Amino acid sequence: MATFNRVNSLVEALAEKVHNFSTDTLKVALTNSAPSASNTQLSDITQISYTNLSSRTITTTSSSQTGGVYKLVLADLALTASGGSVAAFRYIVIYNDTATNDELIGWYDKGASVTLLDGDQLNIDFDGTNGVLQIALV
Repeated sequence: MATFNRVNSLVEALAEKVHNFSTDTLKVALTNSAPSASNTQLSDITQISYTNLSSRTITTTSSSQTGGVYKLVLADLALTASGGSVAAFRYIVIYNDTATNDELIGWYDKGASVTLLDGDQLNIDFDGTNGVLQIALV
């Protein structure tokens, strides 16, 4: 998987209790337009249609800290096209579906647009060792 890019507002959202990664529902949004670090919520990005796509809900494997370093680990996610193709997308955006404004967390850049034809599957490999993100206060 490509490098995770966090949105700038993530730190403030964590400090102001917008996110609770241990219990909130996280999802992926797909877009063919580059997100920006200055984006804050789902409405800031142009999503593709999900009519023919399987569930975009992410399972949290662990949300914990060790030695003062918090780590969020997410289970890999398989997206499957069913009943037709899925429009081209390049960016996989993680957002908090529980938060009031569907606040963004960050995104991955696939490097090129991907189109899923009926029956195709895209496996999103979230880093199970290092986690999607780590937080430490300095």
